Order: sequence, then C-alpha cells, then structure tokens
Amino acid sequence: MAGKLTQSNTLSPSSSSCSLQKSILTLATLALISFFFLSFNSIYSPSRYGTNQGSADRSSILPKVNSDSDSNNGANSNSDSDDIASSNQEHLETSIEKHDSEPVSTETLEFPDIYHVPEVFKFNYAAMEKNFKVFMYPDGDPNTFYQTPRKITGKYASEGYFFKNIRESHFLTDDPDQAHLFFIPISCHKMRGKGTSYDNMTIIVDEYVQLLMMKYPYWNRTLGADHFFVACQDVGVRATERVPYLVKNSIRVVCSPSYNVGFIPHKDVALPQILQPFPLPEGGNDLENRTILGYWAGSRNSKIRVILAKVWENDTELVVKSSRINRATGHLLYQRNYYKTKFCICPGGSQVNSARIGDSIHYGCVPVILSDYYDLPFNDILNWRKFSVILKESDVYRLKYILKEIPDEEFVALHTNLVKVQKHFHWNTPPIKYDAFHMVMYELWLRRHVIKY
Repeated sequence: MAGKLTQSNTLSPSSSSCSLQKSILTLATLALISFFFLSFNSIYSPSRYGTNQGSADRSSILPKVNSDSDSNNGANSNSDSDDIASSNQEHLETSIEKHDSEPVSTETLEFPDIYHVPEVFKFNYAAMEKNFKVFMYPDGDPNTFYQTPRKITGKYASEGYFFKNIRESHFLTDDPDQAHLFFIPISCHKMRGKGTSYDNMTIIVDEYVQLLMMKYPYWNRTLGADHFFVACQDVGVRATERVPYLVKNSIRVVCSPSYNVGFIPHKDVALPQILQPFPLPEGGNDLENRTILGYWAGSRNSKIRVILAKVWENDTELVVKSSRINRATGHLLYQRNYYKTKFCICPGGSQVNSARIGDSIHYGCVPVILSDYYDLPFNDILNWRKFSVILKESDVYRLKYILKEIPDEEFVALHTNLVKVQKHFHWNTPPIKYDAFHMVMYELWLRRHVIKY
C-alpha cells in the first residue's frame, strides 16, 4: 500500500507538467488563430476603389507592365489597375490633408478616360505646379560633362530636353533649403559625345557624386534618397549602374526602365525616349488612310527583333523589314509608313525601350508593345491599355492573328485615345503644360517624400 502511494506521488509532478504544457499549447493555438483572423481581415478589407489587395503598401508605386504570370496580352492585369486606383485615392486623401488650406484647381481635365484616376492627377498636378522646387547643383564645367545638354536632337533628345527645360521652368530654386529634390546635373550623353570610355564614365560619375557628398550636407541627410539624375543613353545608364550607392539610393530617370535588372518602379522614373524634332507633323483622325495591318523596320539588335524578322518578314499583311528603309527608296518613307498603318510594332532593342513608341504616338499609329519587363513611361498616370496593345514577347509567333482579332470598334477607340495622349509625349522649349517635361516632373513630385536625418 505504501509502495503504491509512493509510486502515485512520484508520478504526480509529471502529470502536472503535462497538464501545464497542454494548457500553454492551447493558449498558443488560440492566440495564433486570433492573429491569423485579424491579419486576414486587415489584408482583405475593402478599399474605396474596389477589391484592392495591396495598395496600402504601394501608395503611388508604379505597377509592373509585364510579368511571366500575366495573361496572354502581357503587362498589367485588371487587378493592377485596381491597385493603381486605390493607391492613387490614398495619395489624394493624404495630399488633401496636407494641402487642405490651399485652393484646389477647378480646371476640368480634358479627356479623363485616358487616366487611371483623373481626379487624383488633376489635384496633384495643380499642387506640383504651385509648390514643387528642385535645387540643381552648380558644380561642374558646362563645357565638359555637366550642367548643359550635349544636344536636343536624335535618339537621346529626351535627356537634352530635360537639362534645357529645367532651367526654363519655375521649378528651379537657388535656395536648397526650399528644395524638395536635388538634381545631379551630370550627362553621360555628353561623355559619350566626347569619346569617353565606358570605364572612365563610371569613374567620372563616382568622383562627381563624391564631391557633392563632401561639399554639401544634403546627400548625407537622406543618403541620396531625395537626389535624382537623368540618363537616356543606354551606355550611360550601364555606366551609372556601376556606382552602387547612386543606383540604390537616388532616383534614376532613365529611358531603359527594365525592372528585371534593377529598375525600381516606386523609386525610379521611366523617361520616354522621343526622337525629336519629328520630320513630319502629328497624325490622327485619319483612319481611312490606315490600310496596313502592322509595321516595323529596324536593326536586329535584340533576340525579340531577330524572331520578329524571321517569322514575319515575308508576310503579306505585316510590313516587317529587318533594316532601316533606305532613303533612296523614297523621301521619309520610313516615317510616312506610320501614317498608313493601324498597328506599329515596338519591340525592345539593346534595352527594353524603343524610340518607335514615341514615333508611333506622334504619327497616330497604335503602338504594339513587344518588350517584357518594360515599365512604360507615366504608367501610374496613363492607362496604356486605352491607347496601345501590350503583349508578351512570346506572343510574337501569333502577332498577326492577335492584331486581326482586334475588332474595328476597339481599334477606333485605341486610335482616338492615342491622339489624346500625344501632348504628353512631346518636348517643347520652353516647356508647356502637360508636355513630356511636366509629366516627368509630376513623376518626380510623387517621389518627393523621403526621410531626412
């Protein structure tokens, strides 16, 4: 009897321990279930603009245009547009809180259907026009690689126009304490024009930024997050990529915004590559002249272009030529073909971008974007699906059939909307409201909120 009692007493602590462990396990399980339930409700709570599931983390982040998981016609899915709408609504509410004492623009935005959320764009654009200030560092010899553009013509004219326009605008300030952002006025395009090697470009850029860091306090207080530079020349873009702290921290305004190799949509800005001056006037409202289904002519300097030429060069309905049209064939024949074509094919070249997109928009030919990972210019403002056709590169094999399946009424709507966006893809000197310069400045305005140390 005593033995049994002793045995029972020795087992008692073990039983108590098991009971305690079970209680703790039960409480932990209940806590985990509660946490999961609360998190689930937070993630899937309805937003003002539909069933957005991620806009709270994105604010005014640019959406990706293409991804491997997209539907057959590439780029953004419908859910991306919902993200944009909800994100921009949040941005509007924040802006209203900050500027509620300021008069809101009563201007009616023309052609609201081409914008994701026209009310947000109108409000923020008016705030930008009134308040935005940029300080441009005065350092560097304008006769070398700094301060002034190389030229404002040719494939990289966008870089030159920005350098010229910023000086012609009211956004520039001489007081750095008033500035929202700081412009690093170094031009890789000018370096290229002077025969600077790729390696030396990197050294020059690095030394210039190091000089600004040591001479002024502004870089160090944000680690460069409120600084930006502009580069349209693809070699220049690659040269700056070898200066890690510049690429990682500052805002890159570049013509080759490929987000599979380091372009960050919510931080960086896609600069439209526009080949100005155009030799012929704008096209548009000329549907009866557009009898060619699709058109492309250019060099085979990328895999997608090689495939495009190989598959469609001898087709009777698509005009595809794997070389620039010889001037001897006819004066400005390359440009004149844009007037005759419904859909102009825009495959990426050595980079994801193509000047043909700007050409297509100018001449009123609906652009067919055939370039993966391309974050299209002004993509968080303009709804590209309203005036272009966005495809995956893998769709090149079915290109003609995809274009032929587009109903006539849809083509008419695309063409009509294309004419409406032309003003956003044109550089002027001096700059005018809503032109390419102001659209780039608006993108920078959206990125002015940084933490200052």
